Amino acid sequence: MYRWISIISFLFIFGGIGLSCLLWPCKECRRNPLKMLVRLFTLIFIEQKLSPAEALRKLVYLLALLCFVILAITGFYPTLVLGEHISGYLLMIHATFAPILAVCLAILAVMWAANCRFAANDWPWLRRIIQRVTLAKNVDNEGTKSQICIGQRISFWLIIFLALPLILSIVMSMFPYFGTYWQKLLLSIHRYTALVFVLVVIVHTYLLIRTQIE
Repeated sequence: MYRWISIISFLFIFGGIGLSCLLWPCKECRRNPLKMLVRLFTLIFIEQKLSPAEALRKLVYLLALLCFVILAITGFYPTLVLGEHISGYLLMIHATFAPILAVCLAILAVMWAANCRFAANDWPWLRRIIQRVTLAKNVDNEGTKSQICIGQRISFWLIIFLALPLILSIVMSMFPYFGTYWQKLLLSIHRYTALVFVLVVIVHTYLLIRTQIE
């Protein structure tokens, strides 16, 4: 059941991303695809114009992305390809990089929180409702200008929110205080949360790349 849910979910996400690229391609992709591929490759480098704090933030993000890729491969390869649970060397690699990702997420939550906060203009429909209900002429627009789109902000906070049950479920299962039923329940929570977490990270990464190349 979990295997087929995962396969369908990945097909849906990657299909949606592919359809988005076909319907709304970036200008550079249409004019010079090769140049765009080179530009995508250069996104992993640290620009000299970045401040020390921005460079550190990007390094932490790249490290988190590397750990995410390793964890996603080691976690989903046995399930999707082999049809079995993670074990052996894959489990050892998975357990090694998991705490590194947890630390990186904690650092990114602190360093990106200010840039990913929501503002009044992020929800124009909600602002109009508030104006009608309160009969206010204007709503404060302070801090509405940002290079980060609303989709990135939502996916960022979803990643931080999903990281809590993702980490706690597997940590709690390591303690001998829970019976067989609770062990299975915690494992199921970890697996399904990991699936949603991976899907959200894929969407966030796609939106981040789109904002960088457009």
